Amino acid sequence: MNYASNVRTTGQVELPKWRARVLFALLMLVLFLLLIRAVYLQVIHTGFLQQEGVARYGRVVDISAHRGKITDRNGEALAISTPVKSVWAIPADVEITAKQIGQVAQLAGLSAAEVKGKLTDTTRDFVYIKRQLPPEQANKILELGVPGVALRHEYRRYYPSGEVTSHILGFTDVDDNGQEGLEYAWQAQLGGKNGSQRVIMDRRGHIVEDEGSVRVPKPGKDMVLSLDNKIQFTAYREIKNAVEQHHAKNGSIVVLDAKSGEVLAMANWPSYNPNNREKPGLSVMRNLAVTDVFEPGSTMKPFTVASALEAGKIRQNTVIDTHGGVFRVGGRTIHDTHPEKALSISGVIQKSSNVGAAKIALLMPAKTFWQSLNDSGFGEATGIKFPGESTGKLRDYQSWRPIEQATMSYGNGISVNLLQLARAYTVFANDGELKPITMIKQEVPTLGATVYSAATVHAVRDMLELVVKPGGTAPLAQIVGYRVAGKTGTSHKLENGRYVDKYVASFVGLAPASNPRLIVAVMLNEPAGKEYYGGQVAAPAFSNVMGAALRQLNVPNDAPLNNVLQPPKEIIREDA
Repeated sequence: MNYASNVRTTGQVELPKWRARVLFALLMLVLFLLLIRAVYLQVIHTGFLQQEGVARYGRVVDISAHRGKITDRNGEALAISTPVKSVWAIPADVEITAKQIGQVAQLAGLSAAEVKGKLTDTTRDFVYIKRQLPPEQANKILELGVPGVALRHEYRRYYPSGEVTSHILGFTDVDDNGQEGLEYAWQAQLGGKNGSQRVIMDRRGHIVEDEGSVRVPKPGKDMVLSLDNKIQFTAYREIKNAVEQHHAKNGSIVVLDAKSGEVLAMANWPSYNPNNREKPGLSVMRNLAVTDVFEPGSTMKPFTVASALEAGKIRQNTVIDTHGGVFRVGGRTIHDTHPEKALSISGVIQKSSNVGAAKIALLMPAKTFWQSLNDSGFGEATGIKFPGESTGKLRDYQSWRPIEQATMSYGNGISVNLLQLARAYTVFANDGELKPITMIKQEVPTLGATVYSAATVHAVRDMLELVVKPGGTAPLAQIVGYRVAGKTGTSHKLENGRYVDKYVASFVGLAPASNPRLIVAVMLNEPAGKEYYGGQVAAPAFSNVMGAALRQLNVPNDAPLNNVLQPPKEIIREDA
């Protein structure tokens, strides 16, 4: 058979039948392999396709938890979280025109260059265009319809009292995490736990929410502070006025509920506004009443007298030979500003005699005196667990020399923070009981430790009343309608191991003296005017704050309304 015989009259070539079978078999084999691959990917190895899909069209974003509210003891808001929205994008998916860049920049309060730089940075999978915008402003950006751009719901912290409570509350960062103050200390309780949500992109690159893939956020817990916002405002106003009037470097004030140990107010000046996101300097952010220490000066003398009375080394009618205001101890000389040949124990307190206090301290064994101060809370943390709290310094009695024991009696060689000093005075308000203090509102007062007997405390409190009367060092601390007991302090500052002509002026007092309800402590650091003694610069601020607080709390009067006696022209000044 030749080739021509296989050709039909039409001119077509007839192919061998085996070739068709082979091609059919190969086609079926390919289809079978594709089927196997499809089953493998969609039934057996499903994770691969899901991962690839998620990588291209899905993202997981956080859902911010609502931060717990902070209120004062009366329910007035001190820190609240307001809803805001943040604008974010996936640069690789963004399609934006020059006109839209300008529109986004204007709405976000950014430059066009900033927006363009963020949206064209394809090395990043996720970028924020602008955080924490008002919802209506953020929605306008979304309405521009730029593919790859979306919104995230967040919260921004707002502080209604601003700089009045800033040193107590602190502030949060852009992620709503506490950075200072109670916001930082109570982050675990206030912050809650963020949730999450998966978002997907449609075929045009627009991001849509997948409501079926949500982990619900857990909101933070609310906090009720012991603060009274009205008393806090008064304290802030008065310490600011005192610092500015006397040209001081800074100042602090603390108000305690004498019965419960609750902190009703704590303020410093200078201050800062926590609603302003521009971070202030570290020196302005410190809560000076807790973080900074100073030598308390003559405010320590009541503890010296109480220790000696409790130890039986003196009696109320004991007379101290003050040697005309000069006393030498270990080669050092102690002076009184207003010399007296002799003083009663009450006179030592009223006239703020350094010589008298030193001689009383030296009547006691060092261990006895140290133990009394330690039991009063000096050299230890106050227990409020405030960030950055300083414990002050009370050296071990075994290292004391006689001159150190003598000077410690009038507040030199020992350091305290103002809150610590205010707390120590709770022993004179509660029959010798040192109260635990707290920043959290208490329903039932907590019991403290007994340091002195009731008889000792009543004797010392009577002496402290003399301080604010004419002839004492602080007649400017008097309050209309209330008996006041307190003590001034004026200490030289220690720099490079030497005392210099810079001062810390202070006053700590309690009222009503018949049954103390409040304790107020005031400190001014480096008053630079002609007046720098505690009775001149700190006592008036005490009087204004204490008087306003007692009236606000409706504390009954324990003195006639004509009880305030005008101080003499020359106020007695102590050298502590």
